[in-house]
Amino acid sequence: MNPVLKRISMLVLAVAISGCATGRNPQDPFESYNRAMFSFNDGLDRVALKPAATAYKNVLPQFVQTGVGNFFGNLGDVWTAVNNLLQGKVEDGLNDFMRVAVNSTLGLGGLLDIGSEAGLQKHREDFGQTLGRWGMAPGPYVVLPLFGSSTVRDTAATPLDIVGDPWTYKDPTNVRNMGTAVRLVDLRASVLDASSLIEDAALDRYEFIRDAYLQRRQSRVYDGDVPKGKGRRSTVDDSYLNERSAASPVDSVVAVPVIEPIEAPVPSQAPSAQLSVKSE
Repeated sequence: MNPVLKRISMLVLAVAISGCATGRNPQDPFESYNRAMFSFNDGLDRVALKPAATAYKNVLPQFVQTGVGNFFGNLGDVWTAVNNLLQGKVEDGLNDFMRVAVNSTLGLGGLLDIGSEAGLQKHREDFGQTLGRWGMAPGPYVVLPLFGSSTVRDTAATPLDIVGDPWTYKDPTNVRNMGTAVRLVDLRASVLDASSLIEDAALDRYEFIRDAYLQRRQSRVYDGDVPKGKGRRSTVDDSYLNERSAASPVDSVVAVPVIEPIEAPVPSQAPSAQLSVKSE
């Protein structure tokens, strides 16, 4: 078994075993564990990822950052297309495949977002959302090491999100690892301003991020049209939530459940086809 998938499988098992834990919030029965993991991820972000992202944003020209975001966003469109088809959204899935075809050819391998300029809408779908559309409940909130905010459903879907990411198969390994590192730093750099707003505005950042994540994930499962009776009263302005998804390795990237998918997390809406100014 792939080492990454093996670790994630062990993590899912550990979360299941810890199911006897209790918490004050029915959606967060593992709160003690989650807060400890949140602190670990936050410390890692402050020591390593945030400084790297800050340097990346300050040093590299904007057109380079946009090109990096476009390139990995184009790869993410492949898995998004598959998930749209699995959810029965055939038109959206075909739109996504067309985006990949256009951006991979006319867009110089995805460095330019020609698809958005041509009117091909960008979507962001992962297997956790697909399971939600199929009727699977999200289950309790869980904070994963490095990956950050998740639910039991999204955690179970993460291995398939990784398998569905074309970058997972990039050879040689050292190039794949370097690309993954650049991808993470680029994702973190895209939400530096959002994370600063959260740090300034939230009295309890853990609760703020938890509620924002759960609300955003539910909205994304239903494409913003949550059925009556399933919605939660929104207490978080979506302007705080960055959507280039897939996933964040730390909780500071609020809306990225997975590293798109190693996402994951989410930096901004599709930019122009030009390399000049950047999404559950």
